[in-house]
Amino acid sequence: MKRDNTRYKVFGIFLLSIFGFMVSAQQSGSQKVPLGDPFILYYEGQYYAYGTHGSDGIEVYTSDDLQTWEGPVGAHNGYALHKNDVWADQWFWAPEVYSVNDKFYMYYSANEHICVATSDSPLGPFVQNKKQAMIQDEKCIDNSLFIDDDGTPYLTFVRFNDGNNIWIAELENDLMTLKMETLRPCIHVSQAWEEEWARVNEGSFIVKQNGVYYMSYSANHFKSPLYGVGFASAKNIMGPWEKFEGNPILQKPDGLAGVGHSAMFKDKDGKLRIVFHAHQSNSEIHPRCMHIGTVGFEMEDGKEIMTIDDDFITPVLK
Repeated sequence: MKRDNTRYKVFGIFLLSIFGFMVSAQQSGSQKVPLGDPFILYYEGQYYAYGTHGSDGIEVYTSDDLQTWEGPVGAHNGYALHKNDVWADQWFWAPEVYSVNDKFYMYYSANEHICVATSDSPLGPFVQNKKQAMIQDEKCIDNSLFIDDDGTPYLTFVRFNDGNNIWIAELENDLMTLKMETLRPCIHVSQAWEEEWARVNEGSFIVKQNGVYYMSYSANHFKSPLYGVGFASAKNIMGPWEKFEGNPILQKPDGLAGVGHSAMFKDKDGKLRIVFHAHQSNSEIHPRCMHIGTVGFEMEDGKEIMTIDDDFITPVLK
């Protein structure tokens, strides 16, 4: 008697569908944007994301909507900055890119020194005409540019003289040379939540709101699930800086672990956003992945404070 295989075919199709769904889910889960210490530049209708990931330099990804990204698409085989064009050959971390007077400046760390390179395009190649660190005789990381309303440029960065702590200095008009005589301390580890695993204040970024300077920063060791973001404020950019007593303002949102090293930018609608990384999962740190939230300001006890909305997005690759 001939066997009727219809139900077995249907069941087989069902199993293949389930398997396909599981594979698709696994693939989509692995397609998050793999950037630690992320930074987003919005320029001429396009978003550019840079971060810590590649061993040979700094990669760049692009997006039209912040949700889906393509890359890496840098000028040098996916890299916006490649080690052949700059000083140092390892540990390329925490890049930030700014467009100033038709030139692009990338501030980044390499071999635990702060550096800056330039390009004519946000895709690179970013190069150094003089292959050297900004401070040659001292290890520092996490340099971040802020240009004040009067045009004065400043650089904040981490020094290793009490764990990781944040300092500030003016820059010359070339945006590449530090005025070392202006170097001042900003913040150091001083709140209980900041001493998980290590004494760390790092990843600073400054915005100005209603005449007040707000500095976001990260604390704890980046490997800790309790890595998080706090903020300090000042009426004078050179200090004194006062930390918010309610810190952290971002820590383990909706189950994410190890969130931090953030930077802020305005999206195409003018909304202030914050980009940060998180661990790959609650059990795996690497590759860290990029997430994007929204920044607000609200009154509390007569003072304006910075807030980060818990409703974040997790971008994915096309």
